[in-house]
Amino acid sequence: MEQPIHPVLLCGGAGTRLWPLSRKSYPKQFVPLVGDESPFQASARRLSGDGFAAPSVVTAADFRFVVIEQLASIEMVPADVLIEPAPKNTAAAVCAAALALEARTPAALMLVAPSDHVIPDAARFREAIRAAAPAAEVGRLVTFGIRPDRPETGYGWLELSERPDSAFSPMPQPLRSFVEKPDFATAEQLLARGMYLWNAGIFLFSTTAILQAFERYAPETLAATSAAFEAAEQDLSFTRLGPEAWDRLPDISIDYAVMERAENLTVVPYGGAWSDLGDWQAVWRETASDAAAVVTKGPATAIDCTGTLLQATSEAQELVGIGLTDIIAVAMSDAVLVAHKDRAQDVKQVVATLKAKGAPQAETTPRDYRPWGWCESLVTRPRFQVKRILVHPGAALSLQSHYHRAEHWIVVEGTAKVTVEDAVKLVTENQSVYVPLGAIHRIENPGKLPLTLIEVQTGAYLGEDDIIRYEDVYARGQGAKG
Repeated sequence: MEQPIHPVLLCGGAGTRLWPLSRKSYPKQFVPLVGDESPFQASARRLSGDGFAAPSVVTAADFRFVVIEQLASIEMVPADVLIEPAPKNTAAAVCAAALALEARTPAALMLVAPSDHVIPDAARFREAIRAAAPAAEVGRLVTFGIRPDRPETGYGWLELSERPDSAFSPMPQPLRSFVEKPDFATAEQLLARGMYLWNAGIFLFSTTAILQAFERYAPETLAATSAAFEAAEQDLSFTRLGPEAWDRLPDISIDYAVMERAENLTVVPYGGAWSDLGDWQAVWRETASDAAAVVTKGPATAIDCTGTLLQATSEAQELVGIGLTDIIAVAMSDAVLVAHKDRAQDVKQVVATLKAKGAPQAETTPRDYRPWGWCESLVTRPRFQVKRILVHPGAALSLQSHYHRAEHWIVVEGTAKVTVEDAVKLVTENQSVYVPLGAIHRIENPGKLPLTLIEVQTGAYLGEDDIIRYEDVYARGQGAKG
Protein backbone atom coordinates (compact mmCIF):
# COMPACT_ATOMS: atom_id res chain seq x y z
CA MET A 1 0.00 0.00 0.00
CA GLU A 2 1.61 3.23 -1.15
CA GLN A 3 -0.51 5.47 1.05
CA PRO A 4 -1.73 4.57 4.53
CA ILE A 5 -5.18 3.16 5.14
CA HIS A 6 -7.26 5.15 7.64
CA PRO A 7 -9.54 2.77 9.59
CA VAL A 8 -12.97 4.06 10.58
CA LEU A 9 -14.59 1.98 13.33
CA LEU A 10 -18.36 2.20 13.66
CA CYS A 11 -19.49 1.38 17.19
CA GLY A 12 -22.87 2.86 17.95
CA GLY A 13 -25.09 -0.25 17.76
CA ALA A 14 -27.03 -1.85 20.62
CA GLY A 15 -26.58 -5.57 19.81
CA THR A 16 -29.99 -6.58 21.15
CA ARG A 17 -29.72 -10.17 19.88
CA LEU A 18 -27.00 -10.74 22.48
CA TRP A 19 -29.15 -9.71 25.43
CA PRO A 20 -28.64 -9.90 28.40
CA LEU A 21 -24.86 -9.51 28.06
CA SER A 22 -25.24 -6.80 25.41
CA ARG A 23 -27.61 -3.96 26.25
CA LYS A 24 -28.14 -0.38 25.18
CA SER A 25 -26.08 0.92 28.12
CA TYR A 26 -23.10 -1.32 27.27
CA PRO A 27 -23.41 -3.05 23.87
CA LYS A 28 -21.65 -6.09 22.48
CA GLN A 29 -18.75 -4.28 20.77
CA PHE A 30 -17.32 -3.44 24.21
CA VAL A 31 -17.97 -6.84 25.85
CA PRO A 32 -15.29 -9.60 25.67
CA LEU A 33 -17.55 -12.21 24.07
CA VAL A 34 -14.80 -14.24 22.40
CA GLY A 35 -11.38 -14.16 24.03
CA ASP A 36 -10.06 -11.61 26.52
CA GLU A 37 -10.46 -8.51 24.35
CA SER A 38 -13.68 -6.86 23.29
CA PRO A 39 -14.60 -7.00 19.58
CA PHE A 40 -13.90 -3.26 19.43
CA GLN A 41 -10.39 -3.73 20.76
CA ALA A 42 -9.77 -6.69 18.46
CA SER A 43 -10.97 -4.66 15.46
CA ALA A 44 -8.70 -1.75 16.31
CA ARG A 45 -5.72 -4.06 16.79
CA ARG A 46 -6.46 -5.93 13.54
CA LEU A 47 -6.44 -2.65 11.57
CA SER A 48 -3.19 -1.31 12.95
CA GLY A 49 0.51 -1.59 12.28
CA ASP A 50 2.40 -1.22 9.03
CA GLY A 51 0.33 0.56 6.40
CA PHE A 52 -2.41 1.76 8.76
CA ALA A 53 -2.94 5.18 10.28
CA ALA A 54 -4.49 5.72 13.72
CA PRO A 55 -8.18 4.80 13.71
CA SER A 56 -11.13 7.14 13.68
CA VAL A 57 -14.18 6.15 15.71
CA VAL A 58 -17.84 7.07 15.27
CA THR A 59 -19.88 6.40 18.40
CA ALA A 60 -22.54 7.71 20.77
CA ALA A 61 -21.94 10.17 23.60
CA ASP A 62 -22.46 7.54 26.31
CA PHE A 63 -19.61 5.42 24.91
CA ARG A 64 -17.00 8.12 24.28
CA PHE A 65 -14.98 7.41 27.41
CA VAL A 66 -15.33 3.64 26.96
CA VAL A 67 -13.76 4.04 23.51
CA ILE A 68 -10.80 5.99 24.89
CA GLU A 69 -10.30 3.63 27.83
CA GLN A 70 -10.46 0.44 25.75
CA LEU A 71 -8.04 1.82 23.14
CA ALA A 72 -5.67 3.03 25.86
CA SER A 73 -5.62 -0.45 27.39
CA ILE A 74 -4.17 -1.79 24.11
CA GLU A 75 -1.84 1.24 23.82
CA MET A 76 -3.67 2.97 20.98
CA VAL A 77 -4.73 6.60 20.56
CA PRO A 78 -7.49 7.41 18.03
CA ALA A 79 -7.03 10.03 15.35
CA ASP A 80 -10.45 11.36 16.29
CA VAL A 81 -13.70 10.31 17.94
CA LEU A 82 -16.89 11.62 16.32
CA ILE A 83 -19.94 11.77 18.57
CA GLU A 84 -23.30 11.14 16.92
CA PRO A 85 -26.10 13.19 18.55
CA ALA A 86 -28.50 10.32 17.76
CA PRO A 87 -28.28 6.98 15.90
CA LYS A 88 -28.95 7.52 12.20
CA ASN A 89 -27.63 4.28 10.71
CA THR A 90 -24.42 3.80 8.73
CA ALA A 91 -24.87 6.28 5.87
CA ALA A 92 -24.65 9.30 8.17
CA ALA A 93 -21.79 7.78 10.18
CA VAL A 94 -19.71 7.01 7.06
CA CYS A 95 -20.41 10.44 5.57
CA ALA A 96 -19.35 12.22 8.77
CA ALA A 97 -16.16 10.16 9.00
CA ALA A 98 -15.34 10.93 5.36
CA LEU A 99 -15.82 14.67 5.89
CA ALA A 100 -13.60 14.63 8.99
CA LEU A 101 -10.86 12.62 7.25
CA GLU A 102 -11.05 14.76 4.11
CA ALA A 103 -10.54 17.86 6.27
CA ARG A 104 -7.40 16.31 7.82
CA THR A 105 -6.00 14.37 4.87
CA PRO A 106 -7.57 15.14 1.49
CA ALA A 107 -8.15 12.17 -0.84
CA ALA A 108 -7.16 9.69 1.87
CA LEU A 109 -8.10 6.02 1.72
CA MET A 110 -10.60 5.06 4.42
CA LEU A 111 -11.52 1.56 5.52
CA VAL A 112 -14.98 1.45 7.09
CA ALA A 113 -15.51 -1.48 9.43
CA PRO A 114 -18.07 -2.41 12.08
CA SER A 115 -16.40 -2.81 15.47
CA ASP A 116 -18.19 -6.01 16.48
CA HIS A 117 -16.83 -8.53 13.97
CA VAL A 118 -14.57 -11.49 14.70
CA ILE A 119 -11.83 -12.17 12.13
CA PRO A 120 -9.31 -14.59 13.66
CA ASP A 121 -6.76 -14.45 10.81
CA ALA A 122 -5.79 -10.77 10.92
CA ALA A 123 -2.85 -11.24 8.55
CA ARG A 124 -5.05 -12.81 5.88
CA PHE A 125 -7.60 -10.01 6.22
CA ARG A 126 -4.90 -7.36 5.87
CA GLU A 127 -3.79 -9.17 2.72
CA ALA A 128 -7.29 -8.68 1.32
CA ILE A 129 -7.12 -4.99 2.17
CA ARG A 130 -3.80 -4.63 0.40
CA ALA A 131 -5.27 -6.36 -2.64
CA ALA A 132 -8.20 -3.90 -2.62
CA ALA A 133 -6.12 -0.73 -2.26
CA PRO A 134 -5.22 -0.22 -5.96
CA ALA A 135 -8.89 -0.28 -6.95
CA ALA A 136 -9.77 2.22 -4.22
CA GLU A 137 -6.92 4.49 -5.25
CA VAL A 138 -8.41 4.88 -8.76
CA GLY A 139 -11.85 5.76 -7.46
CA ARG A 140 -13.59 2.41 -7.06
CA LEU A 141 -15.90 1.74 -4.10
CA VAL A 142 -14.66 -1.57 -2.73
CA THR A 143 -16.69 -3.94 -0.61
CA PHE A 144 -15.45 -7.17 0.96
CA GLY A 145 -17.41 -10.41 0.57
CA ILE A 146 -17.10 -13.35 2.95
CA ARG A 147 -16.83 -16.93 1.72
CA PRO A 148 -20.14 -18.53 2.80
CA ASP A 149 -20.17 -21.89 4.56
CA ARG A 150 -23.92 -22.27 5.22
CA PRO A 151 -27.25 -21.00 3.83
CA GLU A 152 -27.34 -17.97 6.13
CA THR A 153 -30.54 -15.90 6.18
CA GLY A 154 -29.27 -13.23 8.56
CA TYR A 155 -26.90 -11.57 6.06
CA GLY A 156 -27.25 -9.86 2.72
CA TRP A 157 -25.33 -11.52 -0.14
CA LEU A 158 -23.13 -10.20 -2.96
CA GLU A 159 -23.28 -11.54 -6.52
CA LEU A 160 -19.89 -11.91 -8.22
CA SER A 161 -19.04 -11.37 -11.88
CA GLU A 162 -16.61 -14.29 -11.91
CA ARG A 163 -16.41 -17.51 -9.92
CA PRO A 164 -13.66 -17.24 -7.27
CA ASP A 165 -10.88 -19.79 -7.16
CA SER A 166 -10.96 -22.64 -4.66
CA ALA A 167 -8.97 -20.66 -2.09
CA PHE A 168 -11.17 -17.58 -2.47
CA SER A 169 -8.08 -15.51 -3.16
CA PRO A 170 -8.55 -11.75 -2.69
CA MET A 171 -8.77 -10.91 -6.40
CA PRO A 172 -10.78 -7.71 -7.01
CA GLN A 173 -13.59 -7.98 -9.54
CA PRO A 174 -16.68 -5.95 -10.49
CA LEU A 175 -19.67 -6.50 -8.22
CA ARG A 176 -22.71 -7.64 -10.17
CA SER A 177 -25.46 -7.04 -7.59
CA PHE A 178 -26.58 -6.93 -3.97
CA VAL A 179 -29.01 -9.54 -2.69
CA GLU A 180 -31.31 -8.77 0.24
CA LYS A 181 -31.39 -11.15 3.20
CA PRO A 182 -32.89 -14.29 1.63
CA ASP A 183 -35.22 -16.92 2.95
CA PHE A 184 -33.68 -20.32 3.69
CA ALA A 185 -34.52 -21.92 0.34
CA THR A 186 -33.03 -18.98 -1.57
CA ALA A 187 -29.94 -19.00 0.64
CA GLU A 188 -29.42 -22.69 -0.17
CA GLN A 189 -29.53 -21.86 -3.88
CA LEU A 190 -27.08 -18.97 -3.51
CA LEU A 191 -24.65 -21.19 -1.60
CA ALA A 192 -24.89 -23.96 -4.20
CA ARG A 193 -24.22 -21.67 -7.16
CA GLY A 194 -20.81 -20.61 -5.83
CA MET A 195 -21.15 -17.09 -7.28
CA TYR A 196 -22.26 -15.35 -4.10
CA LEU A 197 -20.57 -14.06 -0.95
CA TRP A 198 -21.88 -12.76 2.35
CA ASN A 199 -22.03 -8.98 2.61
CA ALA A 200 -19.75 -8.08 5.53
CA GLY A 201 -20.49 -4.35 5.51
CA ILE A 202 -16.76 -3.56 5.26
CA PHE A 203 -15.71 -0.97 2.65
CA LEU A 204 -12.57 0.66 1.28
CA PHE A 205 -12.62 3.86 -0.77
CA SER A 206 -11.05 7.28 -1.00
CA THR A 207 -12.72 10.22 0.70
CA THR A 208 -12.99 11.80 -2.76
CA ALA A 209 -14.85 8.83 -4.24
CA ILE A 210 -17.30 8.32 -1.39
CA LEU A 211 -18.15 12.01 -1.04
CA GLN A 212 -18.77 12.21 -4.78
CA ALA A 213 -21.03 9.17 -4.45
CA PHE A 214 -22.98 10.84 -1.65
CA GLU A 215 -23.30 13.99 -3.76
CA ARG A 216 -24.75 11.98 -6.64
CA TYR A 217 -26.88 9.36 -4.89
CA ALA A 218 -27.69 10.78 -1.44
CA PRO A 219 -27.35 14.58 -1.62
CA GLU A 220 -29.74 15.11 1.32
CA THR A 221 -27.50 12.97 3.54
CA LEU A 222 -24.38 14.83 2.40
CA ALA A 223 -25.98 18.24 2.95
CA ALA A 224 -27.25 17.50 6.45
CA THR A 225 -24.05 15.73 7.51
CA SER A 226 -21.93 18.59 6.16
CA ALA A 227 -24.00 21.06 8.17
CA ALA A 228 -23.63 18.90 11.29
CA PHE A 229 -19.88 18.70 10.74
CA GLU A 230 -19.57 22.46 10.24
CA ALA A 231 -21.53 23.02 13.46
CA ALA A 232 -19.43 20.49 15.40
CA GLU A 233 -17.94 21.43 18.76
CA GLN A 234 -14.82 20.13 20.43
CA ASP A 235 -15.39 18.45 23.78
CA LEU A 236 -12.02 17.49 25.26
CA SER A 237 -10.61 15.19 22.56
CA PHE A 238 -14.03 14.45 21.06
CA THR A 239 -15.88 16.06 18.16
CA ARG A 240 -19.58 16.51 18.86
CA LEU A 241 -21.49 16.79 15.58
CA GLY A 242 -24.13 19.51 15.43
CA PRO A 243 -27.45 18.08 16.72
CA GLU A 244 -29.84 20.38 14.83
CA ALA A 245 -28.58 19.42 11.37
CA TRP A 246 -28.06 15.80 12.46
CA ASP A 247 -31.74 15.51 13.36
CA ARG A 248 -32.64 16.17 9.71
CA LEU A 249 -30.75 13.10 8.52
CA PRO A 250 -32.65 10.08 7.20
CA ASP A 251 -32.16 6.79 9.02
CA ILE A 252 -30.62 4.79 6.19
CA SER A 253 -27.73 2.39 5.70
CA ILE A 254 -24.75 3.07 3.46
CA ASP A 255 -25.85 0.11 1.31
CA TYR A 256 -29.26 1.59 0.55
CA ALA A 257 -28.09 5.20 0.32
CA VAL A 258 -25.07 4.69 -1.95
CA MET A 259 -23.69 1.23 -2.59
CA GLU A 260 -26.70 -0.42 -4.21
CA ARG A 261 -27.04 2.57 -6.57
CA ALA A 262 -23.38 3.16 -7.48
CA GLU A 263 -21.85 1.88 -10.71
CA ASN A 264 -18.15 1.89 -9.74
CA LEU A 265 -18.32 -1.07 -7.35
CA THR A 266 -15.59 -3.64 -6.80
CA VAL A 267 -15.78 -6.71 -4.56
CA VAL A 268 -12.83 -8.50 -2.98
CA PRO A 269 -13.47 -12.09 -1.78
CA TYR A 270 -12.24 -13.03 1.67
CA GLY A 271 -11.87 -16.76 2.31
CA GLY A 272 -10.88 -16.72 5.98
CA ALA A 273 -12.99 -17.19 9.08
CA TRP A 274 -15.38 -14.37 9.93
CA SER A 275 -18.39 -13.70 12.15
CA ASP A 276 -20.44 -10.64 12.98
CA LEU A 277 -21.40 -12.17 16.35
CA GLY A 278 -24.98 -11.40 15.39
CA ASP A 279 -26.61 -13.71 17.94
CA TRP A 280 -25.82 -16.27 20.63
CA GLN A 281 -25.60 -19.10 18.13
CA ALA A 282 -22.78 -17.17 16.42
CA VAL A 283 -20.99 -16.79 19.76
CA TRP A 284 -21.37 -20.54 20.36
CA ARG A 285 -20.06 -21.24 16.86
CA GLU A 286 -17.00 -19.02 17.27
CA THR A 287 -16.03 -20.19 20.75
CA ALA A 288 -13.78 -23.19 21.22
CA SER A 289 -15.91 -26.17 22.24
CA ASP A 290 -15.33 -29.74 23.38
CA ALA A 291 -16.17 -32.96 21.53
CA ALA A 292 -19.83 -32.58 22.54
CA ALA A 293 -19.88 -29.01 21.12
CA VAL A 294 -20.42 -27.60 24.60
CA VAL A 295 -19.17 -24.12 25.49
CA THR A 296 -18.92 -22.92 29.08
CA LYS A 297 -17.73 -19.50 30.18
CA GLY A 298 -17.49 -18.09 33.67
CA PRO A 299 -18.84 -20.02 36.67
CA ALA A 300 -20.76 -22.53 34.55
CA THR A 301 -20.88 -26.34 34.58
CA ALA A 302 -22.32 -28.65 31.91
CA ILE A 303 -23.30 -32.25 32.69
CA ASP A 304 -24.32 -34.60 29.85
CA CYS A 305 -25.01 -31.67 27.52
CA THR A 306 -24.51 -31.39 23.74
CA GLY A 307 -24.39 -28.43 21.39
CA THR A 308 -24.98 -26.05 24.28
CA LEU A 309 -23.64 -22.68 25.45
CA LEU A 310 -23.60 -21.92 29.18
CA GLN A 311 -22.27 -18.50 30.16
CA ALA A 312 -22.37 -16.96 33.62
CA THR A 313 -21.01 -13.59 34.76
CA SER A 314 -21.80 -13.29 38.46
CA GLU A 315 -19.20 -14.44 40.96
CA ALA A 316 -22.01 -15.12 43.44
CA GLN A 317 -23.80 -17.82 41.44
CA GLU A 318 -23.02 -20.99 39.52
CA LEU A 319 -24.87 -21.86 36.30
CA VAL A 320 -25.42 -25.61 35.89
CA GLY A 321 -26.93 -27.39 32.89
CA ILE A 322 -27.93 -31.06 32.95
CA GLY A 323 -28.92 -33.07 29.89
CA LEU A 324 -29.33 -30.02 27.64
CA THR A 325 -29.23 -30.21 23.84
CA ASP A 326 -28.84 -27.15 21.58
CA ILE A 327 -29.60 -24.70 24.38
CA ILE A 328 -28.29 -21.18 25.02
CA ALA A 329 -28.24 -20.21 28.71
CA VAL A 330 -26.75 -16.87 29.77
CA ALA A 331 -26.94 -15.81 33.41
CA MET A 332 -26.20 -12.38 34.86
CA SER A 333 -26.90 -11.08 38.34
CA ASP A 334 -30.12 -9.36 37.22
CA ALA A 335 -31.31 -11.41 34.22
CA VAL A 336 -31.19 -14.94 32.81
CA LEU A 337 -31.77 -16.01 29.21
CA VAL A 338 -32.64 -19.61 28.27
CA ALA A 339 -33.37 -20.30 24.60
CA HIS A 340 -33.07 -22.98 21.95
CA LYS A 341 -30.27 -22.22 19.49
CA ASP A 342 -32.76 -22.20 16.63
CA ARG A 343 -34.45 -19.19 18.27
CA ALA A 344 -31.27 -17.17 18.72
CA GLN A 345 -32.38 -14.55 16.17
CA ASP A 346 -35.54 -13.97 18.21
CA VAL A 347 -33.72 -12.76 21.32
CA LYS A 348 -34.16 -9.16 20.14
CA GLN A 349 -37.88 -9.62 20.87
CA VAL A 350 -36.97 -9.94 24.55
CA VAL A 351 -35.81 -6.34 24.67
CA ALA A 352 -39.05 -5.01 23.18
CA THR A 353 -41.12 -7.16 25.56
CA LEU A 354 -39.17 -6.04 28.64
CA LYS A 355 -39.31 -2.38 27.59
CA ALA A 356 -43.09 -2.65 27.22
CA LYS A 357 -43.38 -3.90 30.83
CA GLY A 358 -40.99 -1.24 32.13
CA ALA A 359 -38.21 -3.61 33.18
CA PRO A 360 -34.85 -1.80 33.51
CA GLN A 361 -33.08 -5.00 32.45
CA ALA A 362 -34.20 -4.29 28.88
CA GLU A 363 -31.51 -1.66 28.35
CA THR A 364 -29.30 -1.20 31.40
CA THR A 365 -26.69 -3.51 32.88
CA PRO A 366 -26.07 -3.95 36.61
CA ARG A 367 -22.63 -2.40 36.17
CA ASP A 368 -22.64 1.23 35.03
CA TYR A 369 -19.40 2.29 33.33
CA ARG A 370 -18.15 5.84 33.84
CA PRO A 371 -14.95 7.63 32.71
CA TRP A 372 -13.52 7.28 36.22
CA GLY A 373 -14.35 3.56 36.61
CA TRP A 374 -17.66 1.81 37.31
CA CYS A 375 -20.38 1.29 39.87
CA GLU A 376 -22.90 -1.49 40.36
CA SER A 377 -25.99 -1.74 42.47
CA LEU A 378 -25.92 -4.51 45.08
CA VAL A 379 -29.21 -3.84 46.88
CA THR A 380 -32.03 -1.45 45.95
CA ARG A 381 -35.02 -0.71 48.16
CA PRO A 382 -37.49 2.21 48.28
CA ARG A 383 -35.41 4.43 50.63
CA PHE A 384 -31.89 3.01 50.42
CA GLN A 385 -29.43 1.59 47.93
CA VAL A 386 -26.06 -0.15 48.31
CA LYS A 387 -23.46 0.12 45.55
CA ARG A 388 -19.96 -1.10 44.88
CA ILE A 389 -17.80 1.58 43.26
CA LEU A 390 -14.40 1.17 41.59
CA VAL A 391 -12.28 4.24 40.81
CA HIS A 392 -9.29 3.90 38.48
CA PRO A 393 -5.86 5.09 39.65
CA GLY A 394 -5.58 8.86 39.20
CA ALA A 395 -9.28 9.23 38.42
CA ALA A 396 -11.82 11.43 40.20
CA LEU A 397 -15.58 11.74 40.42
CA SER A 398 -17.04 15.18 39.82
CA LEU A 399 -17.41 17.75 42.60
CA GLN A 400 -21.15 17.34 43.21
CA SER A 401 -24.11 17.44 45.52
CA HIS A 402 -27.56 15.82 45.75
CA TYR A 403 -30.97 17.24 46.61
CA HIS A 404 -32.59 14.06 47.87
CA ARG A 405 -29.99 11.66 49.27
CA ALA A 406 -27.16 11.33 51.76
CA GLU A 407 -24.26 8.93 51.26
CA HIS A 408 -22.01 6.82 53.43
CA TRP A 409 -18.73 5.58 51.90
CA ILE A 410 -16.71 2.66 53.27
CA VAL A 411 -13.31 2.10 51.64
CA VAL A 412 -12.57 -1.62 51.23
CA GLU A 413 -9.56 -1.49 48.86
CA GLY A 414 -7.04 1.28 48.24
CA THR A 415 -6.93 4.85 49.49
CA ALA A 416 -9.43 7.62 48.76
CA LYS A 417 -8.99 11.37 48.79
CA VAL A 418 -12.34 12.67 50.00
CA THR A 419 -13.72 16.20 49.86
CA VAL A 420 -16.83 17.08 51.91
CA GLU A 421 -17.54 20.82 51.84
CA ASP A 422 -14.26 22.48 52.98
CA ALA A 423 -12.73 19.35 54.53
CA VAL A 424 -10.27 17.24 52.51
CA LYS A 425 -8.73 14.05 53.93
CA LEU A 426 -7.33 10.65 53.00
CA VAL A 427 -9.46 7.64 53.83
CA THR A 428 -7.90 4.17 53.86
CA GLU A 429 -9.24 0.61 54.02
CA ASN A 430 -11.83 -0.06 56.77
CA GLN A 431 -12.45 3.67 57.25
CA SER A 432 -15.65 5.46 56.30
CA VAL A 433 -17.03 8.92 55.50
CA TYR A 434 -20.55 10.32 55.83
CA VAL A 435 -21.79 12.82 53.23
CA PRO A 436 -24.91 14.68 54.47
CA LEU A 437 -27.76 15.51 52.14
CA GLY A 438 -26.91 18.60 50.09
CA ALA A 439 -23.19 18.61 50.98
CA ILE A 440 -20.74 19.34 48.17
CA HIS A 441 -18.40 16.39 47.87
CA ARG A 442 -15.95 14.46 45.72
CA ILE A 443 -13.93 11.27 45.87
CA GLU A 444 -10.57 10.76 44.11
CA ASN A 445 -8.08 7.93 43.77
CA PRO A 446 -4.61 9.38 44.38
CA GLY A 447 -2.93 5.97 44.35
CA LYS A 448 -1.55 3.60 41.73
CA LEU A 449 -4.01 0.77 42.47
CA PRO A 450 -7.78 0.67 41.94
CA LEU A 451 -9.91 2.11 44.72
CA THR A 452 -12.98 0.12 45.78
CA LEU A 453 -15.62 1.40 48.14
CA ILE A 454 -19.10 0.47 49.26
CA GLU A 455 -21.60 3.31 49.02
CA VAL A 456 -24.83 3.33 51.03
CA GLN A 457 -27.37 5.86 49.77
CA THR A 458 -30.37 6.90 51.89
CA GLY A 459 -33.16 9.27 50.95
CA ALA A 460 -36.54 9.79 49.36
CA TYR A 461 -35.20 9.61 45.78
CA LEU A 462 -32.14 7.64 44.65
CA GLY A 463 -32.13 8.22 40.87
CA GLU A 464 -28.84 8.91 39.09
CA ASP A 465 -30.23 12.18 37.74
CA ASP A 466 -30.21 13.68 41.27
CA ILE A 467 -26.81 15.22 40.78
CA ILE A 468 -25.46 18.76 40.49
CA ARG A 469 -21.91 19.02 39.12
CA TYR A 470 -19.70 21.96 40.05
CA GLU A 471 -16.38 20.70 38.62
CA ASP A 472 -15.63 17.72 36.41
CA VAL A 473 -12.35 16.77 34.75
CA TYR A 474 -14.35 14.90 32.09
CA ALA A 475 -16.47 17.96 31.11
CA ARG A 476 -19.71 15.97 31.25
CA GLY A 477 -22.04 18.82 32.15
CA GLN A 478 -25.22 17.97 34.06
CA GLY A 479 -27.31 14.82 33.91
CA ALA A 480 -26.83 11.24 35.04
CA LYS A 481 -23.79 10.67 32.82
CA GLY A 482 -23.36 14.00 31.05
